[in-house]
Amino acid sequence: MIGEAALQEARLWIGTPYVHQASCRGAGTDCLGLIRGVWRALYGQEPEVPPAYSRDWSEAGASEALWQAAQRHLRAKESAAPGDVILFRMREGAIAKHLGIQGQIGPEASFVHGFSGHGVMESPLSLPWARRIVARFEFPERI
Repeated sequence: MIGEAALQEARLWIGTPYVHQASCRGAGTDCLGLIRGVWRALYGQEPEVPPAYSRDWSEAGASEALWQAAQRHLRAKESAAPGDVILFRMREGAIAKHLGIQGQIGPEASFVHGFSGHGVMESPLSLPWARRIVARFEFPERI
């Protein structure tokens, strides 16, 4: 399944340093760069080149650019499965600006993400993180 392949690829990125706007396994990435790198591993070329973006994702303008891009290229879903792309809102009322890939599900739920100051890691999907989830997506079976 595509979700398992996405998760397997994401885990290969663990240990990659955090570099804003980068997407190179082992050299540097941010949360979007991780998703972009997984996409390239699954399908080859990326579906679009992301524009330059600030660390705050234009919060002042309230543009949901990351959510809109996810809707263009991924399939929205409700239930959790390994390999899902998870979109987070870091603060209530703020735009959604963090991404991860679902690892384990159930009581030991986890997700893989590129996190500022930490690099790519697999973190527990603890209650504080789970509360921030605003959407889930899956990679398409084919493009």
